[in-house]
Amino acid sequence: MYAALVLTAFSNAFAQGNGVGGITEATSMVTSYFDPATKLIYAIGAVVGLIGGVKVYSKFSSGDPDTSKTAASWFGACIFLIVAATILRSFFL
Repeated sequence: MYAALVLTAFSNAFAQGNGVGGITEATSMVTSYFDPATKLIYAIGAVVGLIGGVKVYSKFSSGDPDTSKTAASWFGACIFLIVAATILRSFFL
C-alpha cells in the first residue's frame, strides 16, 4: 500500500514537468507563425493598395466629385493594415 502511494506521488510530480514543456513548445510554435503572417498581411496590403490606387485614379480621371473620400478611405485602410500587423507582431513577440 505504501509503495503504491509513493508511486502515485512521484507520477504526479513527473506529470507537472511535462505540462510546462508542452506549454513552452506550443508558445514557440505560435510565435513562429507571426513572421510569415506579418509578411502575408503586408502582401495583402500591397495588393489592396494597388487596387485602391487604380480605383482612385479611375474616379479622378472621370471627374467624380467623391474622389477625395475614396482616396482617404483607401489610404486609411493601407495604414491600418500596416499598423495592425506591426502592433500585433510587437504585442505577441
